[in-house]
Amino acid sequence: RGLFERSLVHVGRMWESNEISVAAEHMATAMTESLMAQVYPVLFKTERCGRRAIVSCTVNEYHQVGGKMVADLFEAHGWDSYFLGANTPLPDLLAMVEEKTPHVLCFSLALYSNAPTLLKSLQRAREAFPDLPILVGGQAFSWGGTEILDRVSNTHFLANLNVLEDWIQQW
Repeated sequence: RGLFERSLVHVGRMWESNEISVAAEHMATAMTESLMAQVYPVLFKTERCGRRAIVSCTVNEYHQVGGKMVADLFEAHGWDSYFLGANTPLPDLLAMVEEKTPHVLCFSLALYSNAPTLLKSLQRAREAFPDLPILVGGQAFSWGGTEILDRVSNTHFLANLNVLEDWIQQW
C-alpha cells in the first residue's frame, strides 16, 4: 500500500508540473494496477466481518486508482467493498447504495476541478441516506479545499490510506 500510494502521488505531481506526459502517467497507472491485482488473492482470503463499503468516483472523475486502493483496504480488513470505478453516474451510485445498504460510502477525488460535482453528489447522497457516514479523500485535496465538505453533515475527509486504516480499525 505505501509503495503504490507514494509512487502514484509522485507520478501525479510530475504530471501536474509537466515533467511527464499523459501517456507516461497512464503507463505508470497501468503498471500500478497490474501490481495491485497480484495482491487480490490475499485480500479475498481475509475473514469477513459483515460490513460493507461502497467506493466511487464522481461523474467526470477518471482517476480511479486511489479509489481502488480504498476499496482494497476495506477488503483487507474483512469488509465487502463495492468499487464502482471512474465516472460513476450519480443515479446509478445511489441505486447501488439502496441495493447494497453499505455501512459507509466513500468518494475519491483526484482533480479539484471536479469538486463542484463531488459536492452535488455528497448533497444528493445525504438527502437520500441521511444517516450514512460518507468518507472523502484523494489528491484533489493536497493543497486544501476540504472546507466544501463542511456543507454536508456526517462527511469526513481522510487525508491518506493510513488515516483510513485508523478509521476502519476504530469501527
